[in-house]
Parts: sequence; structure tokens; C-alpha cells
Amino acid sequence: MKITTWNVNGIRAVIKKGFTETIKSLNPDILCLQETKAQNNEVAEVLNDFENTYKIYINSAHKKGYAGTALLTKPAPDKITYGINMAKHDNEGRVITAEYNDFFLVNVYTPNAGQGLKRLDYKEQWNKDFQNYVTGLKQYKPVIIAGDLNVAHQPIDLKNPKSNYNKTAGYTEVEIQGFKALLNAGFIDTFRYLYPDKIAYTYWSYRFNARARNAGWRIDYFLVSENLIDKVKDVIIHNDILGSDHCPLSLIIDL
Repeated sequence: MKITTWNVNGIRAVIKKGFTETIKSLNPDILCLQETKAQNNEVAEVLNDFENTYKIYINSAHKKGYAGTALLTKPAPDKITYGINMAKHDNEGRVITAEYNDFFLVNVYTPNAGQGLKRLDYKEQWNKDFQNYVTGLKQYKPVIIAGDLNVAHQPIDLKNPKSNYNKTAGYTEVEIQGFKALLNAGFIDTFRYLYPDKIAYTYWSYRFNARARNAGWRIDYFLVSENLIDKVKDVIIHNDILGSDHCPLSLIIDL
């Protein structure tokens, strides 16, 4: 099975940049999208080319042009749920969970700590609540977490760790500890497990010519519960695919 995740930074923008052809070329069994930045009907309209191939599920933020997730799946899920069952978090369209026969897939767009770290306290609480949610699922079936977790875990995961540490959203001690707590709760960062020393990024700022200089961050992930790691065959970071400030990545797994 091939599962692909991609923060598209606006579904209506990326559709004009070869998105349809890219997805058809990648041909994932399941596609997780984050930061759709559109309402449900607008996302559905953009994705109508995929209606004959995939079942499509959309979770948009109440606020227009903000956040949002979508899930496209060839295998029919047994159940779809939206959010993490907490009203204070669930108005931003950040989570879609698909339950299949043998596993849960959680498509997530984790909040950004914001400019000036103004949402860092909120993100700290989100991280705890999200961890409780996925560890709850893990009691019933293995779990795959796919998406933009908005954190670089280790210095190897961003180009300039020293200058960003505790100053820039995505690389603060609070966020790093939140990610470590998720790993300590029984999840494995699949890319780093397979490639412990490989430098690879999934996000590059649009500023300062960052992508051309490969001054990036690895903030998009596939995490799996420990009982799935032996089924993971590869994680591919498609850093040659343009269209967003993030690139897609694919998990190849025997399921």
C-alpha cells in the first residue's frame, strides 16, 4: 500500500500548478492533504477529477481560507471521523481519521506556534490532547499518523538549528518535547527509523530563495505505532515535486 501526504498550502492554488497530474503520477492508494484553505464545497469542486478513483472526505475550518484537511482513499474505510472530539480544537478542520479493517489512519495538520510564538501555549495543549486521542485509538488497532506536524524534531531536521532554536515556530523546546512525548507513547518516526543520518527536508519558506538553497525543514511525517514498523518498506520524500512550500512524501507499507 502506498499512502501519500502533502501540505498543499491552498488547494485552489496548487490545482493550477500541476496537482492533478502529480497525484495521478504518484497514484497513491490513500492521499492525505493538509492546509486546503477552502470550504468543503470548494475543496470538493477542485477534487472532482478524482471522484471516480477515490472516496473523498473533507474537513474544512470554520474560518474561511484557513487550515483544513482532506482524505482521498481507494480502499473503502469502515468509518470516518472528523476532529479529536474536543470542541476547542475541532473548528479548524485539522484531523480526519479513517478506520480500516486492520488499522487507523490519522490525517493531521498540527497548529503552527505562530509568529512571535503567540500560539505556543495553545499548541502545547493541542499536542497533549492529540497524543491522548491517538494513544486511545492505539488501544484498539495499529495507528498511522500522516501529515504536517509543524515541528522539526532534531538538529538534522532543519538547515539552521542554532539560529532557530526557541525563536522560531516549529523548533522550540516545548514543541520538541511534545513530539518526543508522542514517540515515547509508542509511535515511530518512519523516515528517521529507516534513514537515521539522512538530511532531507519537506518544507522550504517562500522567502530568501530557500528552496533553491535547500534551506529547509523536515516537519511532515509518517508516524506508526510500534507494531507496524516491520511492515514499513520505505518512506519517499518527493522533494522534486513543486506546487507548494511543502513537498509530498509517501509511505510504502504492507497492509
